[in-house]
Amino acid sequence: MNRVIAQKGAAGIATAVAQSVQYQGRKAIRQGSEQRRQDILDAVMRIVVRDGVRAVRHRAVAAEASVPLSATTYYFKDIDDLLTDAFAQYVERSAAYMAKLWENTEVILREMVARSDGSPGARARLADEIALMTMEYVRRQLMTRREHLIAEHAFHHEALLNPRLALLVSAHQEILLQGTGQFFQVMGSSQPHQDAQVLTGIISRMEYQGLLHGPQPHADEEMLGILTRHLHLVLGTTTPVCE
Repeated sequence: MNRVIAQKGAAGIATAVAQSVQYQGRKAIRQGSEQRRQDILDAVMRIVVRDGVRAVRHRAVAAEASVPLSATTYYFKDIDDLLTDAFAQYVERSAAYMAKLWENTEVILREMVARSDGSPGARARLADEIALMTMEYVRRQLMTRREHLIAEHAFHHEALLNPRLALLVSAHQEILLQGTGQFFQVMGSSQPHQDAQVLTGIISRMEYQGLLHGPQPHADEEMLGILTRHLHLVLGTTTPVCE
């Protein structure tokens, strides 16, 4: 995997995941049929976000998608296929989204690193800038992709009981983990994979807390403080003392 990262970069990893997604249900033959299949999977996601995974039933999905009940059973023989393909579609779309995000962010990060002269002060400023950029990423996720995050957490929980979902969850998590590891390599971390595991864990918890509690006073300040401390530790600088 490290060799693939070096060859493709963070955006390439996300693209590779998007291209590797496989669906379990019956394949559509005609363009109109494919649209109906997409409508069914989109309906599954809306139900998961609104009512939870356990609410996904053929009849409920058919009603949500405004299609005959026979359409859902034609494409998906059981609920397991419905759930697996709905999350597969989510992973495919999410990977495509992350590929564009990584591509743009990696350019910015390399420019930031290039401006640094390697001095302690410059590395401290770099840590501050990356912490702020990461905090803004979490905020943007919570503000513009809230439903996506709810669905993601729901499927992650269901994956504990469903081996097919577990494979998709692992592939999806790898996008953020490997992309973050690539960025730590650019920053000169001595342990980029370990640092990436810590940072992605921090981001996941922040997203979950944001979903659970909604907007909170001083939430951005707290997030920024945590991220700043972590990145200063990674870059070997002295963390500023907050007043």
